[in-house]
Amino acid sequence: MTLFVTGGAGFIGSAFVREALRDGHRVVIYDLLTYAGHKENISDLLKPGSCEFIQGDIGDTHLALSTFKEFNVDAVVNFAAESHVDNSIHSPRVFLETNILGTFSLLQAARQYSMIEKPELKNSFRFVHVSTDEVFGALGDTGKFSETTPYAPNSPYSASKASSDHIVRAWFHTYGLPTIITNCSNNYGPRQFPEKLIPTMIQSALSNQALPVYGNGKNVRDWIHVEDHAHGVMLALRKGIPGNSYCFGGNAERNNLDVVKTICRILDEREPRQDKRSYDEQIKFVDDRKGHDFRYAIDDSFAQRELGFTRKYTKFEDGLMDTIKWYLQNQDWVAQVTSKKKETEGDTL
Repeated sequence: MTLFVTGGAGFIGSAFVREALRDGHRVVIYDLLTYAGHKENISDLLKPGSCEFIQGDIGDTHLALSTFKEFNVDAVVNFAAESHVDNSIHSPRVFLETNILGTFSLLQAARQYSMIEKPELKNSFRFVHVSTDEVFGALGDTGKFSETTPYAPNSPYSASKASSDHIVRAWFHTYGLPTIITNCSNNYGPRQFPEKLIPTMIQSALSNQALPVYGNGKNVRDWIHVEDHAHGVMLALRKGIPGNSYCFGGNAERNNLDVVKTICRILDEREPRQDKRSYDEQIKFVDDRKGHDFRYAIDDSFAQRELGFTRKYTKFEDGLMDTIKWYLQNQDWVAQVTSKKKETEGDTL
């Protein structure tokens, strides 16, 4: 297939591009290159005829449509999104513009292309929309999210993603566009921008800065390695039934404080401080985030059963070890992308 991958220069999108190329698909990466999307993530993949790059906004219906036609696209996989909860609290407008209106524009382009201009694609075309478990709200001490969990978003970010999920669903039921929605738990792994928990803690520790932990650190997340998530999305594209949604988790619930302490322990072993003190002495508790959901967890038994989904990283600590190794070996990448964030902050807030 020829896949049109939005947000393909970002953290999760670039992992999916690698998965797609390994499977022998042709990929057109479509990315606006905001502070979270980087050519450095995909420069080694670009090759005419195999992996192309177009800089563009998912809100630009005309550019998306012309790109579909130029490359004879068979499927859209939509990773493009504003995704950092803290940014959404301080500056929600861009989240609504990108995640809601951008998704709407992309759906319109896909509908025009696959149902009107190329009706022969009507049944084979796919539009896969990648979402989050945060649309389901918060869990108590027990239970897990699944495909049947009611939506109850609690932050501007999750509300914008919930809205986009509903729009995608509506385009299937109203217009017959073959859409599939995926929802995943917290991702981690190589090339994650240093604003999310794990890369932030790695970089702050190495820079001898405080390791800020919200509240008492007891908020729980289910962690999935980005390569496992990319594999799940590919299965949803290949085997998923239009109109369905599929949840992907890591079966790795950890509270935030335990995650930070595990990072410190691994760094103590692999990159010890000169003074021999543990990195966990840098942990600092800070005021909790507004609307901070207590616990997320995913039941992905439906995806396992229907798609054959399995995880390469069955143990969180193994995936975390590989992630830390990658960051230690790629400090030049960190310097480049964080420098870009400083240059473009005015565009995103």
